[in-house]
Amino acid sequence: MPARAFTASGSEAPFAAASPAPAYAFYPTPQAMGEHIGAEEYRRALEHSNAAARPLSLYVHLPFCQQACFHCTRRPVTTSDTRLAEAYLSRLDREMVLTGRHLDAGREIRALQWGGGTPTFLTLDQMGDLIDRLDARFRLAGDRDREYLIEIDPREADVFTLRHLEALGFNRLSLEVLDLDPEVQQAINRQQGRDLTEQLLDEADRLGFTSVNLNLILGLPRQTRDGFAATLEQVIAMAPSRLSLFHYHHQPERFPRQRRIRPEDLPAPQEVQGMLQAAIERLAAAGYVHLGHDRFVRGDDRLAQALEAGRERHDLVGLGVMAVSRLEALHVRNPQRLEAYEAALDRGQLPTAGGHRLSLDDRLRSAAIEQLTCDLHLDLASLGDAFGLDATAHLAEPLSRLALAEGEGLVERHGQRLLVTSAGRLVVRQLASAFDAYLPAPSPRQASPTS
Repeated sequence: MPARAFTASGSEAPFAAASPAPAYAFYPTPQAMGEHIGAEEYRRALEHSNAAARPLSLYVHLPFCQQACFHCTRRPVTTSDTRLAEAYLSRLDREMVLTGRHLDAGREIRALQWGGGTPTFLTLDQMGDLIDRLDARFRLAGDRDREYLIEIDPREADVFTLRHLEALGFNRLSLEVLDLDPEVQQAINRQQGRDLTEQLLDEADRLGFTSVNLNLILGLPRQTRDGFAATLEQVIAMAPSRLSLFHYHHQPERFPRQRRIRPEDLPAPQEVQGMLQAAIERLAAAGYVHLGHDRFVRGDDRLAQALEAGRERHDLVGLGVMAVSRLEALHVRNPQRLEAYEAALDRGQLPTAGGHRLSLDDRLRSAAIEQLTCDLHLDLASLGDAFGLDATAHLAEPLSRLALAEGEGLVERHGQRLLVTSAGRLVVRQLASAFDAYLPAPSPRQASPTS
């Protein structure tokens, strides 16, 4: 499938992509995964990963939420009855057993993440039970250098929750803030006062959590430059160690809850780009370092230091409905529907619903996307050395598309090195999409620099 071409625009934006660009948490994205990869291929990949002896990480997906937010793209199970989680936790344990059979018991889990949904939907007893099950099936690290992260909805957690999580071994928190403007919160059905977040930040600091990340979203309905600037000032005053600025994707045809959002309430792309540019400048003035990939950290944050020292490759095993596992040569995904996930486990099978076997070209493009979005530069010489090929020749087509962005001042080419300019940071995902071989051909009517 051809990659999307870049198109210059005559709008206020210095660059406009022909269609919305993915966030590129990894490549190829889940949309590129086919149905032809099954449990047997996943089993063999797990066993092969033992010989490679790469670090092993776990992601656990907990799909439950007490309230439906209109902007959400995670397909949550909305309920206030925590007893409904019991059957899911039992099946999670069944998946752990099936997965653990193919992993070396000596491989230590140095990174663990609970996402959702809202992991803190679970009761304290349920959270403790889940950690016990994970510890029984895998070798969880217990030292201070581990990275154990949980996503938190401040509306469904309090100081007692944080104390319990700290006792369970979590040392990193990610809090969903989104926007503090009451008008925006009303438009997405998520009323959340500033005091809820401040209380959790104060307690996390007192308990000694390694870092706390606050997630904000650009492009939400009724969002304005002034309103988002006010949110950002309040967030900076809370002094979190990390910040993420994500972009709202309006796809009501895929996510029915988004049909509750009126298209006329969405800010124009140029308005969103202005919010992002102002946010980058304000965060820099407040002492935050932009790491690319929508992430900002205070200069003394351990994540910044780790990225400067280089990235360690690792295998990720995903557990739960919608979870994705990423091994060196294979990405697989679990079913998106809870019923299909439960049915596979009830048959005693790994719930693999599809995947993608990575080619050399996939891995090369993945490395290029990661370096461009995270480091805001691309060293073609070192990239080629890592893969034993001429990266410039192999990536000639995407590099030719980036030449158009170079003409607009978004990237600079210095021999074998590409640098993202300050203007290019606003559209770095669109720049990275030049290397995506799986995006559909662009529609000439589409243009959105920030979607």
